[in-house]
Amino acid sequence: MTLAATRALWFATRGTGVVSLVLLTAIVALGVATSTRARSPRWPRFVVVGLHRNLTLAALVFIALHVVTTVADGFAPISLKDAVVPFVSPYRPLWLGLGAVAFDLLVALTVTSLLRARIGQRLWRALHWSAYAAWPVALVHSLGTGTDARLGWMQLLGLGSTGVVVAAVWYRISRGGAWDGRRVGLAGAALVLPLAIGVWYVQGPARHGWAARAGTPAALLPHTAIRTSAAGSGAIAARLPSPPYARTFAGTLSQSTPDGSGHVLVSIRGRTSGPHPGVLWIRLQGEPVLGGGVSMTASGATLGTIANPQAYVGKIIGLEGTRIVLELRGSTGALDVAVDLRVQPGSNRVGGVIRVGTGSGESE
Repeated sequence: MTLAATRALWFATRGTGVVSLVLLTAIVALGVATSTRARSPRWPRFVVVGLHRNLTLAALVFIALHVVTTVADGFAPISLKDAVVPFVSPYRPLWLGLGAVAFDLLVALTVTSLLRARIGQRLWRALHWSAYAAWPVALVHSLGTGTDARLGWMQLLGLGSTGVVVAAVWYRISRGGAWDGRRVGLAGAALVLPLAIGVWYVQGPARHGWAARAGTPAALLPHTAIRTSAAGSGAIAARLPSPPYARTFAGTLSQSTPDGSGHVLVSIRGRTSGPHPGVLWIRLQGEPVLGGGVSMTASGATLGTIANPQAYVGKIIGLEGTRIVLELRGSTGALDVAVDLRVQPGSNRVGGVIRVGTGSGESE
């Protein structure tokens, strides 16, 4: 896959996920307005009902696009099955599984609405209201799996979505009637649920190290230490050269034995030459294929100095024969890296050339 294609998929995955959350928020608010028979001279009730239905269909379309682009991106080992069957994915199974739950609930909402005349008003209403659980589930999914969860604009989006839903629920509660048990329970949920999500976010996704705690495969995680076998490893380089540049590369290649799911982990690590040597580590996880090689399901890569081996962190975005294409991101910017490998027959030694250029910084 080309660099432009993988960036387009990454933008599409992020964008469709954000739009889906916004649409779900609007669906909940309009659903509450419909249940209270809210209307005005400019917005008659049939307009509110029609908009609610159309937004539900639009949300299904955007969620489907979100799933397809995520699977096609190939950064994480996520299949189409993982989007429908909850909690079976090897990538952040709980938090990705919640996304599958939200999708299934929205499908149930749509199907039961189409079959409303056949299943009866009472059953339809019970199923319809239970489907609104898709909103908090989708919010937790987006914070638990999304790479933008710690960014300010995503925090504002989550806070704004929560405010809209809480306001809609309180509007529904205030619309007449005595405070019976159902109304008290709804009011309590409107207060406790957002607070619980907020506390979980502060203690979880907002804190450093969430990726590992969330269940990210080891191949996608940067590690705190990198051993290199090249000579002169005691020298500490203060910085990497300014891109673009090309250097020779020397290191080792290792492959693990298959795990319970038949996956192996291929590790390539070593150092670049020159007055400012770099430390490179590439990890590739996948299934062995006949004739040699691995069908990649997950990847990770780091490039830095001996003192700071994680200066740039990213993933493999292309495998072209013996060429490995990386996209890395660090605090000072992003890098596009191409590594042309030469494997020494009969040994675990590898060499080659690494070419480093500036990147856009939009990778995961």
